[in-house]
Amino acid sequence: MTILMAVVIPYLLGCINGAYYLTKWLKKQDIRELESGNAGATNAGRVMGKTGFLLTLLIDAVKTWLALWLVTVWFDGLLWPQVVAIAFVLLGHLYPAHLQFRGGKGIVVFLAGACWLQPLILAVLAGTMVVVYGLSRRYTISGFIAMAAVLGFLFYVFGVSVVSLGMSGMFIYMLLVYNK
Repeated sequence: MTILMAVVIPYLLGCINGAYYLTKWLKKQDIRELESGNAGATNAGRVMGKTGFLLTLLIDAVKTWLALWLVTVWFDGLLWPQVVAIAFVLLGHLYPAHLQFRGGKGIVVFLAGACWLQPLILAVLAGTMVVVYGLSRRYTISGFIAMAAVLGFLFYVFGVSVVSLGMSGMFIYMLLVYNK
């Protein structure tokens, strides 16, 4: 039952890909065959506009928070199972079995998980994103620098711990698979 709650259920929830299902429902197409070919929020925005972007963002955040809520209740608030759950929601999002293991890039899942662990992350993320984008005018670079700032804040709040190290590992993994 422990493995089911910490690993299997988060993976299965991660497999619910907002961009894929919204595009199938609204456009009757596979988002992985449109624009950038990625099944994530940014491509959903390209294909379906702001509404598609926001709905995808909402679906991907809610699936992450649902998994984390279940794990938090099941494990009585322990942090390590929450970090494990974020990792498996992320793996489900990146590699959904029913979509031939071709999912999104995991940005929303990562950030939703970080916000669950420390809600002030949202302010750090937004502030960093605004400043860096204002200086660079580059969305992707601004996003990754903001995500790195999120990690810095997690280290500040949690110290060297399962939270900060686990989230750092997920961030590094996302960087490694970002352009694949």
